[in-house]
Amino acid sequence: MIEGVVVKDRRVIPDERGWLMECLRCDEDIFEKFGQVYVSAVYPGVVKGWHKHRLQDDFVVCLKGMIKLVMFDPRKDSATYGEVDELFIGDKRPVIVKIPRGVYHGWKGIGEEAALVLNCPTEPYNYENPDEDRLDPHESPIPYDWSRKDR
Repeated sequence: MIEGVVVKDRRVIPDERGWLMECLRCDEDIFEKFGQVYVSAVYPGVVKGWHKHRLQDDFVVCLKGMIKLVMFDPRKDSATYGEVDELFIGDKRPVIVKIPRGVYHGWKGIGEEAALVLNCPTEPYNYENPDEDRLDPHESPIPYDWSRKDR
């Protein structure tokens, strides 16, 4: 696992009315501070990435559907410099993933429905000076192929 990345299982509490899942609590060991909360939809087969942040950490939960979350560590001072991690998260694996600042990440919608991804970054989005560096997901120096892998 890339240095600084944390994956924590989420507990889903079902009853006859539906279900509840706590995504992130301020009394958890991974919580830092609150910046904002937003939901992003990704359609099946679509890749949203690559990007990294200089100031904020991201806390990502896939609320509906499934995504392939991929991270790449370009931090030269990191013990996992140059490593790639791939996680499948969502309905079938309810987890929260802490993505530390400086780590490139992106996700791909997998399955047959749009996935809904919740992010609770440590900083609010700055429209005048966005805290992100972006790379094309298909043409970049990151050693990753987003195509489906039939194993």
